[in-house]
Amino acid sequence: MIRKPIVRALIALVFILIIGAIFNADGAFFNWDTHRDMLRHISVFGILACGMTLVIITAGIDLSVGSILGFTAVLFSLFTIQLGWSPLPAILVSLVAGAACGMVSGGLISKFKIQPFIATLAMMVFARGLAKWVSGGRKVSTAVQQSDGSYQYVEVPRIFEFLNHKVLGGNLAVVTLIFLFCVLVCWIVLAKLRWGRSLYAVGGNEEAARLSGIRVTATKLLAYGLSGFFCAVAGICQAAQEMQGDPEAGMTYELTAIAIVVIGGTNLMGGRGGIGLTFIGAMTIGYLEKLLSINAVGEASRLMLTGTIIVAAVLFQKSRK
Repeated sequence: MIRKPIVRALIALVFILIIGAIFNADGAFFNWDTHRDMLRHISVFGILACGMTLVIITAGIDLSVGSILGFTAVLFSLFTIQLGWSPLPAILVSLVAGAACGMVSGGLISKFKIQPFIATLAMMVFARGLAKWVSGGRKVSTAVQQSDGSYQYVEVPRIFEFLNHKVLGGNLAVVTLIFLFCVLVCWIVLAKLRWGRSLYAVGGNEEAARLSGIRVTATKLLAYGLSGFFCAVAGICQAAQEMQGDPEAGMTYELTAIAIVVIGGTNLMGGRGGIGLTFIGAMTIGYLEKLLSINAVGEASRLMLTGTIIVAAVLFQKSRK
């Protein structure tokens, strides 16, 4: 029974919760505010992990998710804060830009046969450069530079306040609801659509999938395109949380996104996994980081622990084969 991915994922989550109950920081772990803030914090990473799940199921990897997040955060902030666009066109253009970046990576991988690691590494560097070029190397904030070099402060767009708002009596952040919606979309894709079955087939055996009539190139393009789309969703949420577009936003976020997917139990070799596992992985990482935070564990130790957990999860996957 313990060999089933969902059982192992739940055991890991329950273990973290037990540790949290023991090391509760004078009862802070038992306050609802702690859990609400954890959900809000992990939501952006969870959105990135939704796209990462689709890519990893195809036996790929996407190292560019953090950079695409930064690029789209800058783009969305530029449109809404400094150019005064209404929310809908700003959101649509940002989503298209993110999806386009993802599809470029997918095209390099599927058509030009470049290894996913190399293609997405190149996109990671390129998208970060785009973010700095679009923003002029500065944070896009409510301080708008005028032609004479002076700065004029503008109001924060209402869309930022909406995305940063808490609903249900202040018990749940809007960004958390967006994360849950992204999980639902991925579940529909993987469990209900033929394209979802194609993702598993390509990840399990690409040549067999091609011989069975699956359009491998289109499948990979859509997987990486949807990953870029989710990066844009996360970038918009990140900009709203920070009230600005930071060209450095999303640095190392790909590490956490991969950790969430792997700890959830989706196999890095492709062909196996699911969005439900990723959701459990997000909760595990979220509670782990919150537990370390409320117990005042330093950032360096948190990063080292996250890296150790990724290696342990991969070794555990290999040991059960």
